[in-house]
Amino acid sequence: MVLSLTVILFLVLHLLPGVKTSMVNLNNNGYDGIVIAINPSVPEDEKLIQNIKEMVTEASTYLFHATKRRIYIRNVSILIPVTWKSKSEYVMSKQESYDQADVIVANPYLKYGDDPYTLQYGQCGEKGKYIHFTPNFLLNNNLHIYGSRGRVFVHEWAHLRWGVFDEYNVDQPFYISSKNTIEATRCSTHITGINVVFSKCQGGNCITKPCTRDSQTGLYEAKCAFIPEKAQTARESIMFMQSLDSVTEFCTAETHNTEAPTLQNKMCNHRSTWDVIRESDDFQNVSPMTGTNPPPHPTFSLLKSKHRVVCLVLDKSGSMASEDRLFLMNQAAELFLIQIIEMGSLVGMVTFDSQAKIQNYLIKITDDNTYQNITANLPQVADGGTSICNGLKEGFQAIIQSNQRTSGSEIILLTDGEDDEISSCFEEVKESGAIIHTIALGPSAAKELETLSNMTGGHRFFANKDINGLINAFSRISSRSGSITQQAIQLESKALNIIGKKWINGTVPVDSTIGNDTFFVVTWTIQKPEILLQDPKGKKYNTSHFKEDKLNIRSARLRIPGIAETGTWTYSLLNNHVHSQMLTMTVTTRARSPTTLPVIATAHMSGTTAHYPIPMIVYAQVSQGFLPVLGINVTAIIETEDGHQVILELWDNGAGADTFKNDGIYSRYFTDYHGNGRYSLKVHAQARKNMARLSLRQRQNQALYIPGYIENGTITLNPPRPEDIEDMAEAEIEDFSRLTSGGSITVSGVPPSGDHTQVFPPSKITDLKAEFEEDYIQLSWTAPGNVLDKGKANHYIIRISKYLQKLQEDFDSATLVNTSGLIPKEAGSIENFEFKPEAFKTENGTKFYIAIQATNEANLTSKTSNIVQATKFIPPQEPSVPDLGNKISAISLAILGLAVILSVF
Repeated sequence: MVLSLTVILFLVLHLLPGVKTSMVNLNNNGYDGIVIAINPSVPEDEKLIQNIKEMVTEASTYLFHATKRRIYIRNVSILIPVTWKSKSEYVMSKQESYDQADVIVANPYLKYGDDPYTLQYGQCGEKGKYIHFTPNFLLNNNLHIYGSRGRVFVHEWAHLRWGVFDEYNVDQPFYISSKNTIEATRCSTHITGINVVFSKCQGGNCITKPCTRDSQTGLYEAKCAFIPEKAQTARESIMFMQSLDSVTEFCTAETHNTEAPTLQNKMCNHRSTWDVIRESDDFQNVSPMTGTNPPPHPTFSLLKSKHRVVCLVLDKSGSMASEDRLFLMNQAAELFLIQIIEMGSLVGMVTFDSQAKIQNYLIKITDDNTYQNITANLPQVADGGTSICNGLKEGFQAIIQSNQRTSGSEIILLTDGEDDEISSCFEEVKESGAIIHTIALGPSAAKELETLSNMTGGHRFFANKDINGLINAFSRISSRSGSITQQAIQLESKALNIIGKKWINGTVPVDSTIGNDTFFVVTWTIQKPEILLQDPKGKKYNTSHFKEDKLNIRSARLRIPGIAETGTWTYSLLNNHVHSQMLTMTVTTRARSPTTLPVIATAHMSGTTAHYPIPMIVYAQVSQGFLPVLGINVTAIIETEDGHQVILELWDNGAGADTFKNDGIYSRYFTDYHGNGRYSLKVHAQARKNMARLSLRQRQNQALYIPGYIENGTITLNPPRPEDIEDMAEAEIEDFSRLTSGGSITVSGVPPSGDHTQVFPPSKITDLKAEFEEDYIQLSWTAPGNVLDKGKANHYIIRISKYLQKLQEDFDSATLVNTSGLIPKEAGSIENFEFKPEAFKTENGTKFYIAIQATNEANLTSKTSNIVQATKFIPPQEPSVPDLGNKISAISLAILGLAVILSVF
């Protein structure tokens, strides 16, 4: 069975449900269930709520006209953080949470700036993760810079909901058109303006001069800026410059600029934004509203977040006696209660076999000893059958009888058994409003288990035989409130089968963003090992310092007093027993202080189910605050039900599965299927040898910052962007280690044996670049693989044409470039190739368009790469003493804001 990459990617995007659970639904032309959540660190401000309402109300009308009377916003929930005072108009939240909100309101990090943006790292047409507005953006007057807030909302909503991309390019603001004119990168070309260089600004005047051509590229010099006319007649495009009063539409096939080097053209194969939007799920069964009346204004619900309520629902049936599962569950549950759950949370526990029993009603975690009231009731004997529904029902009762509502409460359900009657309580689960996180232990856990987490917005995990999978799962189930500084962070989770009388050694870096509430935990299967631990300053801890649990669940822990020392901690474990045994070391910690934002790693796959031969994509995001962390080693470990492991190095190189280079999102295709059933994902992010750095660059997928406008022949400047964005693009960051679970997926359709790789072609090349060097065209790109982004391609097919449309519509008929000496490198390597376009007459101003395909050993061919342009430009001879005096003009400027510092976009 052979699928083209086009079909494969279509299936990836349209058949796999997204991981982030949005509550948005489109009913009768109106959006219901949009959640806008305010971060707990944002100071209380009534004006913020009022401005959100005004923004969304305006956005609804603008959206209605932009979608040609098809869609408006009917209702929105604004999630008020628990840190704000309670008010009579606030209603208790249900399943809404900060970490699954569609829009978040949070402060920028390191004064990065208030540009609104959408976290979007999927393929064309794939939904984004969230929109981020800062309080400053919502409270201050940004009208001149971005346009009205309602218009900005619609620009970002198109990123988030419909997976379209910006129609400008900060890195390539100009291009040479097919008419041999230099054009500003935009859509549509009907938007008018001038191109100038600001050479000096002082007081109320700026010296400007016309843009000159760069002698190498033939484009305008680097400091050239496009300044639009304030008064326009063009109606498109919202994805270029929604701030212009005349702009009310998306570019259509008729108005789309296919030549411009926009991200929309690159990601969506030169299709218009409206074409992509029309193919989204929202537009499949929606027709324009009849009549001429505008839609009703949105209604708003003010929801108040509540303190965390968690009930453990743990399986103690007879099957839990096999493979030490009861011990493993108790070890992991104890770790969750001592090290993961946040202070102030309410926690209860239910155990079940064929019947269920409430072991603990909700107890508020107030100090280090509270958890003992719960751990004392962890089950010690495994027997009986399995009734998951009985366990869940008692979990609901444990919450209700503690005077709490099940709606918005969390249940952590762990089971290893099958249960044919699990579907009988699905309706009751839905009605409860509870969020259910499921942990499937071993290969026989009920197949319908994940339905519970999918329908309630909970996490889903699969753990195999050792303790690590369980610890990783419990460690991931942290607060959903957005208060990152309270969340537990996993630094180490290592399990090794050690032969008798042998040592193992390891190191754990503790960086300066963490160190509070730090635990080292050792577990064993037969006999307690000898433990040695040393901090970076040489202080030593030994076995006697590690407290062994009274319940004899084969674990011992050491809590480091105060703040753990920054630097590398070293540990050694000696297996004292004569036989081999499994030893594990787990290290967890929290942020150094409430004001210190730690480096965080999260991971997930592109869906929760996969049907062979559809490839999955593994994603890991590493960030500090909202800033991407670059230059680190990120490794994914995918494990099947039979213990088979696949190790993938994830890349942030903007090639293959990775959409954007250096955005802190590390990605890779996963194709190494090994049987059907559940697969678990774990990701380890490590910064080594002082190579990590923090990116301060402008984000992709955001409303365009406009330097100024032309009004009545006068350039009116907007306030400048923060200087530090331009002056410091990256900052160093110290070595660190982070470990996180990415949950589980369910795989089906895998053949019982044989080589599966022949169904996957090489991945599409997305970063092809070209430039003339004398008479030669020099190309560079990132090598794809034999199987998507793995291995080596067999050969490349490079074609060239003087016409863009030729490569777009009929690649195979374009002129073939001789690549006989070009041998593909390993996937992820940088390829360089140069050739002379001998089949064409080349003179000053001649433009060529080039694209590449890659073919593998099974003769499967990739999609055509991004199309690049190379222009032969011979700079004119300049006089020996250039007369610049008459080329510089002074233009009077109306300056809004502070000192004028322009950034080129």
